[in-house]
Amino acid sequence: MNEDHVDVIQSEWRRERPDVDVGPQGVIGRLHRLANALTAELETVYDSHGFAEIDFDILCTLRRAGSPFARRPVDLARASMITTGGISKRLDRLESAGLVEREKVAAGDGRAVRIRLTDDGRRRIDAAFTEHMTNEHRLLEMISDDDKVMLERILRGWLRQLDQP
Repeated sequence: MNEDHVDVIQSEWRRERPDVDVGPQGVIGRLHRLANALTAELETVYDSHGFAEIDFDILCTLRRAGSPFARRPVDLARASMITTGGISKRLDRLESAGLVEREKVAAGDGRAVRIRLTDDGRRRIDAAFTEHMTNEHRLLEMISDDDKVMLERILRGWLRQLDQP
């Protein structure tokens, strides 16, 4: 059997702490390392389009909303799981770059706004998303079709349990 980095870590812990079951590291440790490696691979696409990961997430959230490609800031915060304060700073940057614009929803209420993709924002996120999906297909080519199906099923079930309130 070919040992990987996690095997080495587990072996060292078993030697140093034989009283502790380090079995979960076989799954959790590998998932953690895999998530880090995948994030680095995904970020190369975001970077090539001039986006940080959160910018890509916000623009995709607007794009998949459908025409007129707009959402309220609170909905963007929920979709991206960052605070409304953090979203505001990102939206300021995206607006300065000409990728989104703020639209007043109700006259006289400056807080009632929607964030809308500009035509340039839509063009750029469409290009980035197409390349992103090509990249994800490339990354998944490393495992068999059967393993993809099984892995998706396992991860979906696990996430459902973790996502429950």
